[in-house]
Amino acid sequence: MKNAIISVSDKTNVVEFAKELSKLGIKIYSTGGTAKLFKQNNIEVIEISEYTSFPEILEGRVKTLHPKIHGGLLAKRDKQEHINEIQKYNITLFDLVVVNLYPFEETITKTNNEEEIIENIDIGGVTLIRAAAKNYKDVVVVVDYKDYEEIIQRIKNNSLDLEYKKYLATKAFLHTARYDAIISDWFIKSSKKEVFDFEEISVGLKKICSLRYGENPHQKAALYKFVTSLPNLVSSEKLQGKELSYNNYLDLDSALNIVKNFSNPACVIIKHNNPCGVAEANTLLDAYKKALSCDPVSAFGGIIAFNYEVDEHTAEEITKLFTECIIAPGYTEKAKSVFSKKKDLRLLILPDLLNSKTEEIEFRQIDGGMLVQTKDLILYNELVFVTKRHPTEQELKSLIFAYKVAKYVKSNAIVLAKGTQTVGIGAGQMSRIDALKIAEIKMNQIDKDTLESLKEYPLVLASDAFFPFKDVVEEAAKIGVTAIIQPGGSLRDEDSINAANENNIAMVFTKTRHFRH
Repeated sequence: MKNAIISVSDKTNVVEFAKELSKLGIKIYSTGGTAKLFKQNNIEVIEISEYTSFPEILEGRVKTLHPKIHGGLLAKRDKQEHINEIQKYNITLFDLVVVNLYPFEETITKTNNEEEIIENIDIGGVTLIRAAAKNYKDVVVVVDYKDYEEIIQRIKNNSLDLEYKKYLATKAFLHTARYDAIISDWFIKSSKKEVFDFEEISVGLKKICSLRYGENPHQKAALYKFVTSLPNLVSSEKLQGKELSYNNYLDLDSALNIVKNFSNPACVIIKHNNPCGVAEANTLLDAYKKALSCDPVSAFGGIIAFNYEVDEHTAEEITKLFTECIIAPGYTEKAKSVFSKKKDLRLLILPDLLNSKTEEIEFRQIDGGMLVQTKDLILYNELVFVTKRHPTEQELKSLIFAYKVAKYVKSNAIVLAKGTQTVGIGAGQMSRIDALKIAEIKMNQIDKDTLESLKEYPLVLASDAFFPFKDVVEEAAKIGVTAIIQPGGSLRDEDSINAANENNIAMVFTKTRHFRH
Protein backbone atom coordinates (compact mmCIF):
# COMPACT_ATOMS: atom_id res chain seq x y z
CA MET A 1 0.00 0.00 0.00
CA LYS A 2 1.56 3.27 -1.18
CA ASN A 3 -1.04 6.00 -1.69
CA ALA A 4 -4.17 7.06 0.20
CA ILE A 5 -6.87 9.68 -0.35
CA ILE A 6 -8.36 11.06 2.85
CA SER A 7 -11.19 13.59 2.66
CA VAL A 8 -13.57 13.56 5.60
CA SER A 9 -16.32 15.73 6.98
CA ASP A 10 -16.41 13.91 10.32
CA LYS A 11 -12.82 14.15 11.50
CA THR A 12 -13.14 11.84 14.50
CA ASN A 13 -9.79 10.02 15.05
CA VAL A 14 -8.60 10.94 11.55
CA VAL A 15 -5.44 12.70 12.74
CA GLU A 16 -4.27 9.63 14.68
CA PHE A 17 -5.16 7.42 11.73
CA ALA A 18 -3.22 9.59 9.27
CA LYS A 19 -0.18 9.64 11.55
CA GLU A 20 -0.16 5.83 11.62
CA LEU A 21 -0.41 5.71 7.82
CA SER A 22 2.48 8.14 7.50
CA LYS A 23 4.61 6.01 9.82
CA LEU A 24 3.96 3.12 7.47
CA GLY A 25 5.31 5.15 4.56
CA ILE A 26 1.94 5.74 2.89
CA LYS A 27 1.55 9.02 1.02
CA ILE A 28 -1.57 10.98 1.89
CA TYR A 29 -3.54 13.03 -0.62
CA SER A 30 -6.27 15.28 0.69
CA THR A 31 -8.57 18.25 0.12
CA GLY A 32 -9.46 21.55 1.79
CA GLY A 33 -10.26 21.27 5.49
CA THR A 34 -8.81 17.79 5.92
CA ALA A 35 -5.49 18.81 4.35
CA LYS A 36 -5.38 21.91 6.55
CA LEU A 37 -5.97 19.80 9.66
CA PHE A 38 -3.15 17.44 8.72
CA LYS A 39 -0.73 20.30 8.17
CA GLN A 40 -1.66 21.75 11.55
CA ASN A 41 -0.70 18.41 13.06
CA ASN A 42 2.58 18.13 11.14
CA ILE A 43 1.35 15.32 8.91
CA GLU A 44 2.85 15.37 5.44
CA VAL A 45 0.06 15.75 2.90
CA ILE A 46 -0.29 16.37 -0.83
CA GLU A 47 -3.26 18.53 -1.74
CA ILE A 48 -5.46 17.09 -4.48
CA SER A 49 -5.38 20.37 -6.40
CA GLU A 50 -1.58 20.30 -6.34
CA TYR A 51 -1.52 16.74 -7.69
CA THR A 52 -4.11 17.35 -10.44
CA SER A 53 -2.78 20.84 -11.27
CA PHE A 54 -6.41 21.93 -11.16
CA PRO A 55 -7.78 24.12 -8.38
CA GLU A 56 -10.89 23.55 -6.32
CA ILE A 57 -13.66 25.53 -8.05
CA LEU A 58 -17.25 26.65 -7.59
CA GLU A 59 -16.79 27.36 -3.87
CA GLY A 60 -15.58 23.84 -3.28
CA ARG A 61 -18.33 22.10 -5.24
CA VAL A 62 -15.64 20.55 -7.47
CA LYS A 63 -12.56 19.20 -5.71
CA THR A 64 -11.88 15.59 -6.62
CA LEU A 65 -13.87 15.12 -9.83
CA HIS A 66 -10.83 14.65 -12.08
CA PRO A 67 -9.49 11.82 -14.32
CA LYS A 68 -6.20 11.79 -12.42
CA ILE A 69 -8.16 10.89 -9.30
CA HIS A 70 -10.72 8.47 -10.63
CA GLY A 71 -8.32 6.90 -13.10
CA GLY A 72 -6.13 6.06 -10.10
CA LEU A 73 -9.09 4.49 -8.34
CA LEU A 74 -10.76 2.58 -11.14
CA ALA A 75 -7.71 1.13 -12.90
CA LYS A 76 -7.60 -2.66 -12.69
CA ARG A 77 -4.11 -3.60 -11.55
CA ASP A 78 -4.21 -6.99 -13.27
CA LYS A 79 -5.15 -5.53 -16.65
CA GLN A 80 -2.15 -4.36 -18.67
CA GLU A 81 -4.20 -2.05 -20.88
CA HIS A 82 -5.26 -0.11 -17.79
CA ILE A 83 -1.72 0.07 -16.47
CA ASN A 84 -0.47 1.34 -19.83
CA GLU A 85 -3.04 4.17 -19.78
CA ILE A 86 -2.17 5.05 -16.20
CA GLN A 87 1.48 5.38 -17.14
CA LYS A 88 0.67 7.29 -20.34
CA TYR A 89 -1.21 9.99 -18.43
CA ASN A 90 1.08 9.97 -15.39
CA ILE A 91 -1.71 8.94 -13.02
CA THR A 92 -1.00 7.80 -9.45
CA LEU A 93 -2.59 4.52 -8.38
CA PHE A 94 -4.47 4.90 -5.09
CA ASP A 95 -4.70 1.96 -2.70
CA LEU A 96 -6.81 3.44 0.09
CA VAL A 97 -9.75 5.86 0.10
CA VAL A 98 -11.02 7.25 3.40
CA VAL A 99 -14.12 9.38 2.95
CA ASN A 100 -17.21 10.32 4.91
CA LEU A 101 -19.80 12.65 3.54
CA TYR A 102 -21.16 16.16 4.07
CA PRO A 103 -23.55 16.04 7.06
CA PHE A 104 -26.79 16.16 5.10
CA GLU A 105 -28.65 14.13 7.72
CA GLU A 106 -27.60 16.45 10.55
CA THR A 107 -28.37 19.52 8.44
CA ILE A 108 -32.00 18.62 7.70
CA THR A 109 -32.66 17.93 11.39
CA LYS A 110 -31.48 21.39 12.46
CA THR A 111 -32.58 23.75 9.68
CA ASN A 112 -35.18 24.34 7.00
CA ASN A 113 -32.87 26.62 5.02
CA GLU A 114 -32.98 25.05 1.56
CA GLU A 115 -29.76 26.65 0.34
CA GLU A 116 -27.83 25.29 3.32
CA ILE A 117 -29.42 21.87 2.88
CA ILE A 118 -28.59 21.71 -0.84
CA GLU A 119 -24.96 22.69 -0.21
CA ASN A 120 -24.66 19.72 2.14
CA ILE A 121 -25.40 17.23 -0.62
CA ASP A 122 -22.02 15.59 -1.22
CA ILE A 123 -21.09 14.85 -4.83
CA GLY A 124 -17.35 14.28 -4.94
CA GLY A 125 -17.27 12.20 -1.78
CA VAL A 126 -19.96 9.82 -3.00
CA THR A 127 -18.13 9.46 -6.32
CA LEU A 128 -14.85 8.65 -4.58
CA ILE A 129 -16.52 6.04 -2.38
CA ARG A 130 -18.36 4.36 -5.24
CA ALA A 131 -15.28 4.29 -7.48
CA ALA A 132 -13.13 2.76 -4.75
CA ALA A 133 -15.82 0.27 -3.75
CA LYS A 134 -16.34 -0.83 -7.35
CA ASN A 135 -12.63 -1.59 -7.58
CA TYR A 136 -12.50 -3.17 -4.10
CA LYS A 137 -10.07 -5.90 -5.21
CA ASP A 138 -7.39 -3.25 -5.65
CA VAL A 139 -8.58 -0.36 -3.47
CA VAL A 140 -9.54 -0.36 0.22
CA VAL A 141 -12.49 1.95 0.93
CA VAL A 142 -13.25 3.23 4.44
CA VAL A 143 -16.39 5.20 5.38
CA ASP A 144 -16.51 4.51 9.12
CA TYR A 145 -13.96 5.88 11.59
CA LYS A 146 -14.59 2.85 13.80
CA ASP A 147 -12.69 0.80 11.19
CA TYR A 148 -9.50 2.89 11.39
CA GLU A 149 -7.81 0.81 14.08
CA GLU A 150 -8.43 -2.50 12.35
CA ILE A 151 -7.23 -1.09 9.02
CA ILE A 152 -3.91 -0.11 10.57
CA GLN A 153 -3.49 -3.51 12.19
CA ARG A 154 -4.30 -5.32 8.95
CA ILE A 155 -1.82 -3.20 6.99
CA LYS A 156 0.85 -3.98 9.56
CA ASN A 157 0.00 -7.68 9.51
CA ASN A 158 -0.42 -7.79 5.74
CA SER A 159 -3.93 -9.20 6.25
CA LEU A 160 -6.04 -6.91 4.03
CA ASP A 161 -7.53 -9.98 2.39
CA LEU A 162 -10.16 -9.93 -0.34
CA GLU A 163 -13.00 -10.92 1.98
CA TYR A 164 -12.32 -7.96 4.28
CA LYS A 165 -12.01 -5.59 1.33
CA LYS A 166 -15.37 -6.76 0.04
CA TYR A 167 -16.88 -6.26 3.50
CA LEU A 168 -15.64 -2.65 3.49
CA ALA A 169 -16.98 -2.15 -0.05
CA THR A 170 -20.37 -3.47 1.08
CA LYS A 171 -20.39 -0.97 3.95
CA ALA A 172 -19.48 1.75 1.48
CA PHE A 173 -22.33 1.02 -0.94
CA LEU A 174 -24.80 0.73 1.95
CA HIS A 175 -23.50 4.05 3.25
CA THR A 176 -24.00 5.89 -0.04
CA ALA A 177 -27.35 4.17 -0.65
CA ARG A 178 -28.66 5.39 2.70
CA TYR A 179 -27.22 8.84 2.05
CA ASP A 180 -29.06 9.05 -1.27
CA ALA A 181 -32.25 7.67 0.31
CA ILE A 182 -32.21 10.44 2.90
CA ILE A 183 -31.69 13.05 0.19
CA SER A 184 -34.48 11.70 -2.03
CA ASP A 185 -36.80 11.53 0.99
CA TRP A 186 -36.08 15.19 1.76
CA PHE A 187 -36.82 16.15 -1.85
CA ILE A 188 -40.16 14.31 -1.70
CA LYS A 189 -41.15 15.90 1.61
CA SER A 190 -40.11 19.40 0.54
CA SER A 191 -42.04 19.19 -2.73
CA LYS A 192 -45.74 19.04 -3.54
CA LYS A 193 -45.37 15.37 -4.42
CA GLU A 194 -45.74 12.31 -2.23
CA VAL A 195 -43.99 8.98 -2.23
CA PHE A 196 -46.76 7.36 -4.30
CA ASP A 197 -46.02 9.70 -7.21
CA PHE A 198 -42.71 7.92 -7.84
CA GLU A 199 -42.00 4.48 -9.27
CA GLU A 200 -38.78 4.07 -7.29
CA ILE A 201 -38.30 4.74 -3.59
CA SER A 202 -35.57 4.03 -1.08
CA VAL A 203 -35.63 3.86 2.70
CA GLY A 204 -32.65 5.22 4.61
CA LEU A 205 -32.22 3.25 7.84
CA LYS A 206 -29.35 3.19 10.31
CA LYS A 207 -28.73 0.43 12.81
CA ILE A 208 -29.12 1.36 16.46
CA CYS A 209 -28.41 -2.02 17.98
CA SER A 210 -28.74 -5.75 17.59
CA LEU A 211 -31.55 -7.39 19.55
CA ARG A 212 -31.25 -10.69 21.38
CA TYR A 213 -33.67 -12.26 18.89
CA GLY A 214 -36.82 -11.52 16.92
CA GLU A 215 -40.39 -12.52 17.71
CA ASN A 216 -39.03 -15.96 18.60
CA PRO A 217 -35.59 -17.13 19.82
CA HIS A 218 -34.65 -18.71 16.48
CA GLN A 219 -35.11 -15.40 14.60
CA LYS A 220 -32.40 -12.74 14.25
CA ALA A 221 -33.35 -9.09 14.80
CA ALA A 222 -32.00 -5.57 15.08
CA LEU A 223 -33.34 -2.05 15.62
CA TYR A 224 -32.88 0.59 12.91
CA LYS A 225 -33.89 4.23 12.85
CA PHE A 226 -35.27 6.74 10.38
CA VAL A 227 -33.89 10.26 10.07
CA THR A 228 -35.94 12.65 12.19
CA SER A 229 -35.41 15.33 14.79
CA LEU A 230 -38.87 14.75 16.28
CA PRO A 231 -39.33 12.78 19.51
CA ASN A 232 -40.22 9.13 18.92
CA LEU A 233 -40.04 5.69 20.47
CA VAL A 234 -36.61 4.90 19.04
CA SER A 235 -35.21 8.12 20.52
CA SER A 236 -36.61 7.39 23.99
CA GLU A 237 -34.14 6.83 26.81
CA LYS A 238 -34.01 3.66 28.88
CA LEU A 239 -33.48 4.55 32.52
CA GLN A 240 -33.17 1.02 33.88
CA GLY A 241 -33.83 -2.63 33.23
CA LYS A 242 -32.87 -5.36 30.80
CA GLU A 243 -32.31 -4.77 27.12
CA LEU A 244 -35.48 -4.25 25.13
CA SER A 245 -36.63 -7.12 22.94
CA TYR A 246 -38.18 -7.13 19.47
CA ASN A 247 -41.60 -7.84 20.98
CA ASN A 248 -41.10 -5.12 23.61
CA TYR A 249 -40.64 -2.57 20.84
CA LEU A 250 -43.77 -3.74 19.00
CA ASP A 251 -45.86 -3.49 22.16
CA LEU A 252 -44.35 -0.16 23.19
CA ASP A 253 -45.20 1.21 19.76
CA SER A 254 -48.85 0.21 20.18
CA ALA A 255 -49.01 1.56 23.72
CA LEU A 256 -47.43 4.86 22.69
CA ASN A 257 -49.75 5.32 19.71
CA ILE A 258 -52.83 4.86 21.87
CA VAL A 259 -51.84 6.92 24.90
CA LYS A 260 -51.00 9.94 22.72
CA ASN A 261 -54.69 10.24 21.87
CA PHE A 262 -55.67 11.45 25.34
CA SER A 263 -55.24 14.87 26.92
CA ASN A 264 -56.25 13.92 30.48
CA PRO A 265 -54.14 11.51 32.57
CA ALA A 266 -54.31 8.18 30.77
CA CYS A 267 -52.93 4.66 31.00
CA VAL A 268 -52.66 1.96 28.35
CA ILE A 269 -51.76 -1.65 29.09
CA ILE A 270 -50.67 -3.75 26.10
CA LYS A 271 -50.30 -7.49 25.75
CA HIS A 272 -49.26 -9.15 22.49
CA ASN A 273 -49.75 -5.91 20.55
CA ASN A 274 -53.36 -5.44 21.72
CA PRO A 275 -54.65 -3.24 24.53
CA CYS A 276 -56.06 -5.26 27.43
CA GLY A 277 -56.98 -2.14 29.39
CA VAL A 278 -57.20 1.60 28.68
CA ALA A 279 -58.48 4.41 30.88
CA GLU A 280 -58.52 8.18 31.14
CA ALA A 281 -59.08 9.72 34.59
CA ASN A 282 -58.43 12.73 36.80
CA THR A 283 -55.20 11.27 38.17
CA LEU A 284 -52.63 8.88 36.77
CA LEU A 285 -53.13 6.48 39.67
CA ASP A 286 -56.86 6.25 38.96
CA ALA A 287 -56.17 5.82 35.24
CA TYR A 288 -53.83 2.91 35.98
CA LYS A 289 -56.24 1.22 38.39
CA LYS A 290 -59.12 1.55 35.93
CA ALA A 291 -57.06 0.27 32.99
CA LEU A 292 -55.85 -2.68 35.05
CA SER A 293 -59.38 -3.57 36.20
CA CYS A 294 -60.44 -4.28 32.61
CA ASP A 295 -58.33 -7.45 32.37
CA PRO A 296 -55.85 -7.91 35.24
CA VAL A 297 -55.02 -11.47 34.16
CA SER A 298 -53.87 -10.44 30.69
CA ALA A 299 -52.04 -7.41 32.11
CA PHE A 300 -49.50 -9.75 33.77
CA GLY A 301 -46.21 -9.31 31.91
CA GLY A 302 -47.61 -6.46 29.86
CA ILE A 303 -46.39 -3.09 28.61
CA ILE A 304 -47.68 0.13 30.17
CA ALA A 305 -47.76 3.64 28.70
CA PHE A 306 -48.66 6.88 30.47
CA ASN A 307 -49.11 10.37 29.02
CA TYR A 308 -48.23 12.20 32.27
CA GLU A 309 -45.30 12.07 34.69
CA VAL A 310 -45.49 8.97 36.89
CA ASP A 311 -45.64 9.68 40.61
CA GLU A 312 -44.61 7.62 43.62
CA HIS A 313 -48.10 6.31 44.44
CA THR A 314 -48.71 5.12 40.89
CA ALA A 315 -45.29 3.47 40.86
CA GLU A 316 -46.03 1.61 44.08
CA GLU A 317 -49.29 0.32 42.63
CA ILE A 318 -47.61 -0.82 39.41
CA THR A 319 -44.93 -2.81 41.24
CA LYS A 320 -47.59 -5.09 42.69
CA LEU A 321 -47.85 -6.69 39.24
CA PHE A 322 -45.14 -8.11 37.01
CA THR A 323 -44.62 -5.65 34.17
CA GLU A 324 -42.16 -5.87 31.26
CA CYS A 325 -41.84 -2.19 30.27
CA ILE A 326 -43.16 1.25 31.13
CA ILE A 327 -42.94 4.35 28.94
CA ALA A 328 -43.90 7.83 30.11
CA PRO A 329 -42.89 11.47 29.60
CA GLY A 330 -41.28 11.51 33.03
CA TYR A 331 -40.99 10.03 36.52
CA THR A 332 -40.65 11.75 39.87
CA GLU A 333 -37.48 10.93 41.81
CA LYS A 334 -39.54 8.99 44.34
CA ALA A 335 -41.16 7.00 41.54
CA LYS A 336 -37.73 6.15 40.14
CA SER A 337 -36.67 4.99 43.60
CA VAL A 338 -39.71 2.68 43.79
CA PHE A 339 -39.04 1.23 40.33
CA SER A 340 -35.33 0.76 41.05
CA LYS A 341 -36.23 -2.16 43.31
CA LYS A 342 -37.45 -3.98 40.20
CA LYS A 343 -34.08 -4.40 38.49
CA ASP A 344 -35.38 -6.12 35.37
CA LEU A 345 -38.22 -3.65 34.76
CA ARG A 346 -37.49 -1.67 31.63
CA LEU A 347 -38.22 1.99 32.32
CA LEU A 348 -38.32 4.33 29.31
CA ILE A 349 -38.68 8.09 29.26
CA LEU A 350 -39.87 10.15 26.29
CA PRO A 351 -40.15 13.74 27.59
CA ASP A 352 -42.18 15.13 24.71
CA LEU A 353 -44.33 12.01 24.44
CA LEU A 354 -47.57 13.75 23.49
CA ASN A 355 -45.81 15.37 20.52
CA SER A 356 -43.86 12.30 19.44
CA LYS A 357 -44.06 11.62 15.72
CA THR A 358 -43.50 8.69 13.42
CA GLU A 359 -43.03 8.48 9.70
CA GLU A 360 -46.34 9.13 7.92
CA ILE A 361 -45.55 6.33 5.48
CA GLU A 362 -45.36 2.73 6.65
CA PHE A 363 -43.90 -0.32 4.97
CA ARG A 364 -44.90 -3.94 5.33
CA GLN A 365 -43.04 -6.76 3.66
CA ILE A 366 -44.87 -9.50 1.80
CA ASP A 367 -43.52 -12.37 -0.26
CA GLY A 368 -41.66 -10.79 -3.14
CA GLY A 369 -42.35 -7.17 -2.34
CA MET A 370 -43.37 -4.41 0.01
CA LEU A 371 -46.73 -2.85 0.75
CA VAL A 372 -46.57 0.89 1.30
CA GLN A 373 -49.34 3.00 2.77
CA THR A 374 -49.97 6.22 4.66
CA LYS A 375 -50.48 5.66 8.37
CA ASP A 376 -53.95 5.61 9.88
CA LEU A 377 -53.81 9.05 11.50
CA ILE A 378 -57.51 10.03 11.27
CA LEU A 379 -59.99 9.07 13.98
CA TYR A 380 -63.16 9.91 12.05
CA ASN A 381 -64.30 12.07 9.15
CA GLU A 382 -67.64 13.01 10.69
CA LEU A 383 -70.14 11.81 13.27
CA VAL A 384 -73.52 10.91 11.82
CA PHE A 385 -76.40 10.10 14.17
CA VAL A 386 -78.34 7.42 12.30
CA THR A 387 -80.90 6.22 14.88
CA LYS A 388 -84.05 7.76 16.27
CA ARG A 389 -82.40 8.29 19.62
CA HIS A 390 -79.21 10.33 19.58
CA PRO A 391 -76.48 9.61 22.13
CA THR A 392 -76.46 11.65 25.32
CA GLU A 393 -73.48 13.88 26.03
CA GLN A 394 -72.14 11.24 28.41
CA GLU A 395 -72.62 8.45 25.89
CA LEU A 396 -70.94 10.41 23.11
CA LYS A 397 -67.90 11.14 25.26
CA SER A 398 -67.61 7.45 26.06
CA LEU A 399 -68.16 6.43 22.44
CA ILE A 400 -65.32 8.63 21.20
CA PHE A 401 -63.05 7.26 23.93
CA ALA A 402 -63.90 3.68 22.95
CA TYR A 403 -63.39 4.43 19.25
CA LYS A 404 -59.91 5.80 19.97
CA VAL A 405 -59.08 2.45 21.54
CA ALA A 406 -60.77 0.32 18.87
CA LYS A 407 -58.61 1.98 16.23
CA TYR A 408 -55.56 0.18 17.67
CA VAL A 409 -57.11 -3.23 18.36
CA LYS A 410 -56.44 -6.06 15.91
CA SER A 411 -59.40 -6.69 13.61
CA ASN A 412 -62.07 -7.77 14.04
CA ALA A 413 -62.28 -5.54 17.09
CA ILE A 414 -64.98 -4.69 19.60
CA VAL A 415 -64.44 -2.41 22.58
CA LEU A 416 -66.88 -2.08 25.47
CA ALA A 417 -66.51 0.98 27.66
CA LYS A 418 -68.09 2.77 30.59
CA GLY A 419 -67.17 6.40 31.09
CA THR A 420 -63.59 6.70 29.90
CA GLN A 421 -62.37 3.23 30.69
CA THR A 422 -62.57 -0.04 28.83
CA VAL A 423 -64.53 -2.86 30.43
CA GLY A 424 -64.13 -5.45 27.69
CA ILE A 425 -61.96 -5.79 24.57
CA GLY A 426 -62.47 -8.44 21.90
CA ALA A 427 -59.50 -8.54 19.55
CA GLY A 428 -58.36 -10.28 16.39
CA GLN A 429 -61.39 -12.42 15.70
CA MET A 430 -62.42 -13.77 12.31
CA SER A 431 -66.04 -12.77 12.96
CA ARG A 432 -67.26 -9.58 14.59
CA ILE A 433 -69.88 -11.35 16.69
CA ASP A 434 -67.14 -13.50 18.25
CA ALA A 435 -65.15 -10.36 19.03
CA LEU A 436 -68.20 -9.05 20.91
CA LYS A 437 -68.62 -12.32 22.78
CA ILE A 438 -64.99 -12.20 23.92
CA ALA A 439 -65.40 -8.59 25.02
CA GLU A 440 -68.49 -9.67 26.96
CA ILE A 441 -66.58 -12.52 28.61
CA LYS A 442 -63.86 -10.09 29.66
CA MET A 443 -66.45 -7.69 31.08
CA ASN A 444 -68.10 -10.46 33.08
CA GLN A 445 -64.74 -11.31 34.64
CA ILE A 446 -64.30 -7.82 36.08
CA ASP A 447 -64.44 -7.53 39.83
CA LYS A 448 -68.04 -6.96 40.95
CA ASP A 449 -67.13 -3.98 43.12
CA THR A 450 -65.50 -2.33 40.10
CA LEU A 451 -68.57 -2.89 37.97
CA GLU A 452 -70.77 -1.59 40.80
CA SER A 453 -68.72 1.60 40.93
CA LEU A 454 -69.41 2.10 37.21
CA LYS A 455 -73.16 1.52 37.27
CA GLU A 456 -73.91 5.24 36.78
CA TYR A 457 -72.16 5.13 33.38
CA PRO A 458 -73.89 3.74 30.28
CA LEU A 459 -72.30 0.77 28.55
CA VAL A 460 -71.16 1.68 25.02
CA LEU A 461 -69.65 -0.29 22.17
CA ALA A 462 -67.10 0.65 19.51
CA SER A 463 -66.35 -1.38 16.39
CA ASP A 464 -63.37 -0.90 14.07
CA ALA A 465 -65.48 -1.69 10.98
CA PHE A 466 -69.12 -1.91 9.89
CA PHE A 467 -71.58 -4.63 10.86
CA PRO A 468 -72.29 -7.02 7.97
CA PHE A 469 -75.29 -8.31 9.91
CA LYS A 470 -77.52 -7.06 12.71
CA ASP A 471 -76.36 -9.84 15.08
CA VAL A 472 -73.82 -7.61 16.86
CA VAL A 473 -76.49 -5.01 17.64
CA GLU A 474 -78.89 -7.65 18.92
CA GLU A 475 -76.23 -9.25 21.12
CA ALA A 476 -75.13 -5.83 22.35
CA ALA A 477 -78.71 -5.07 23.42
CA LYS A 478 -78.78 -8.29 25.49
CA ILE A 479 -75.79 -7.19 27.57
CA GLY A 480 -77.09 -3.68 28.17
CA VAL A 481 -75.26 -1.59 25.54
CA THR A 482 -77.02 1.77 25.12
CA ALA A 483 -74.90 3.34 22.36
CA ILE A 484 -72.75 2.12 19.47
CA ILE A 485 -70.12 3.78 17.31
CA GLN A 486 -69.01 2.20 14.05
CA PRO A 487 -67.93 3.31 10.54
CA GLY A 488 -71.08 2.25 8.71
CA GLY A 489 -70.98 1.45 5.01
CA SER A 490 -72.44 -2.05 4.98
CA LEU A 491 -75.07 -3.07 2.43
CA ARG A 492 -77.10 -4.08 5.47
CA ASP A 493 -76.68 -0.89 7.47
CA GLU A 494 -80.47 -0.48 7.56
CA ASP A 495 -80.82 -3.83 9.33
CA SER A 496 -78.42 -2.73 12.05
CA ILE A 497 -80.08 0.68 12.36
CA ASN A 498 -83.51 -0.93 12.69
CA ALA A 499 -82.22 -3.34 15.33
CA ALA A 500 -80.75 -0.40 17.25
CA ASN A 501 -84.03 1.49 17.07
CA GLU A 502 -85.97 -1.55 18.29
CA ASN A 503 -83.70 -1.70 21.33
CA ASN A 504 -83.51 2.07 21.95
CA ILE A 505 -79.77 2.05 21.19
CA ALA A 506 -78.19 5.23 19.87
CA MET A 507 -75.92 4.52 16.91
CA VAL A 508 -73.28 6.80 15.42
CA PHE A 509 -71.51 6.34 12.09
CA THR A 510 -67.98 7.73 11.65
CA LYS A 511 -67.52 6.96 7.95
CA THR A 512 -63.93 5.99 8.81
CA ARG A 513 -62.85 2.35 9.06
CA HIS A 514 -59.92 1.22 11.20
CA PHE A 515 -58.92 -2.28 10.09
CA ARG A 516 -55.71 -3.40 11.75
CA HIS A 517 -54.05 -6.56 10.46
